Amino acid sequence: MHTGKSETLEQRAFLLTLVGVSLVFAMLLQPFWAPVFWACAISVIFYPFQKRLLARWPNRRNLVALLTLILCIVLVIIPVLFVATSFVSEGVGLFQKVQSGEINLAEYVDKIKHAFPGLQSLAERFDIDLDRVKQQAVQAFTGAGQFLAKRALAVGQNTFQFFLNLGLMLYLAFFLIRDGDNMIAMLIRALPLGDEREKLLFAKFAEVTRATIKGNLVVAITQGALGGLIFWILGIPGAMLWGVVMAVLSLIPAVGAGLIWLPVAVYLYAVGDMVEATVLLLYGVFIIGLVDNILRPILVGRDTKLPDYVVLFSTLGGLAMFGITGFALGPLLAALFVAFWGIFIREFNESEPAALPEQPQAVSSGSESP
Repeated sequence: MHTGKSETLEQRAFLLTLVGVSLVFAMLLQPFWAPVFWACAISVIFYPFQKRLLARWPNRRNLVALLTLILCIVLVIIPVLFVATSFVSEGVGLFQKVQSGEINLAEYVDKIKHAFPGLQSLAERFDIDLDRVKQQAVQAFTGAGQFLAKRALAVGQNTFQFFLNLGLMLYLAFFLIRDGDNMIAMLIRALPLGDEREKLLFAKFAEVTRATIKGNLVVAITQGALGGLIFWILGIPGAMLWGVVMAVLSLIPAVGAGLIWLPVAVYLYAVGDMVEATVLLLYGVFIIGLVDNILRPILVGRDTKLPDYVVLFSTLGGLAMFGITGFALGPLLAALFVAFWGIFIREFNESEPAALPEQPQAVSSGSESP
């Protein structure tokens, strides 16, 4: 009896120590959470390509991992660095023109105000001070420009830190690509959740990661490219800059690139460029808008099996909590939340007797949702 209590105490002490050590280790990795997450994402996204190479060279895992990583660098890392550099360069240049007075934002707002006299009466009806709105818009743009300039300066000053994080991400991604299957098998053995549940959760993690990152990035790149293209065709300054801004805004469902092209179309109407304004408006609604309405549900909502409103709120919450990484982490956490509750409903409530005929049907449909 005494031996049994001693063993129980030892097990509890060991588990408590295990949790404590794991938490301390997680805190130790806290500065590198973003590189670790993106390394995991890279290994998951490029897993199908790695699998094809392994089928050809089954005994050359190092070579397969290296080729997969090179593909990632060529297709993703280099283009992102090029676009980010161009974006920062054009953004800082535009901000300097605003500061020097070469570009007068207040004048643009006044042109819109004078071109649409009914706007003033409509604003007065809803007790909106257009002059205050103009000041806030100018301050917001100036603040965004200052933020961009500071971030560009910070990146320049912390170039070593940036490339260190990039190197750590690629270094870890190589080993995750090479040994990912063994790591997953080890985690399934170690976690005390039940092998079937763990396999389901890991499969959900891979599925949602691919859907959110690939789907959202495809939508964002497509909308940004289309928006930048029409701006370039119409001769609107800073086409690259606005294209990247539209791509970033496209990461947010139900918001998207319309925050950029619609005000520009309104301004073109205000200054009398009716043809350009009409072309931009129709192009934005029927080309850029349809990309979001057609591609996003196909690439994101269908694969994650999450309703559009859950994707929207989880994306916004992820961006607020984790920064740019949150566009992938938010829907991922939401999908895991739904998966955990689906497992709970299926395994812990299915044996309870139903008081009403409709109850088993509701439980069954709920269990299929993840």
